[in-house]
Amino acid sequence: MSATSRPRPTRSPWAELRNSRIHGRGLYASKAIPAGTRIIEYRGERITKAESDRREERRRARARRGDGGCVYIFEINQRHDLDGSMAWNTARLINHSCEANCESSKIRGRIWIVALRDIAEGEELSFDYGFGLENWREHPCRCGTAKCAGYIVTKTQRWRVRKILTKARVAARKSQAAAS
Repeated sequence: MSATSRPRPTRSPWAELRNSRIHGRGLYASKAIPAGTRIIEYRGERITKAESDRREERRRARARRGDGGCVYIFEINQRHDLDGSMAWNTARLINHSCEANCESSKIRGRIWIVALRDIAEGEELSFDYGFGLENWREHPCRCGTAKCAGYIVTKTQRWRVRKILTKARVAARKSQAAAS
């Protein structure tokens, strides 16, 4: 592929790329964003579920080796997913937060990042990645908000992670006390 045929990075009049305290880089509001605004399209390669599963297995193998484990795949429908790992997909740099100000929304087969509330100029954009509970230990959360469970899991499962972690802390304290 020649340099001229590569897609240009996705842009938005609402967002700009900056360094992030959450995870390296992130997108920030370049101006005040009203609630309900479509901020940026999450773009990438449309793939089958089977290909999505293959890519997920390769990602997990890389993560086990310590080579990074970022997840960029969105479900489009029952047959297809969207792999947004391409460098030109600027929306892939929006970080997770347990107190997100955006959400992903499927609109006519496309994925949009939409403001959940009014967002102030300069505020970092974030959304809840909505990961399931099955592999929660693979996805530590760095958002640092008051509601953070320490791991990236969907809001409805965070209480379970907190319960597991509390139980483990209590068991460790009891073990230390017994060893003393």
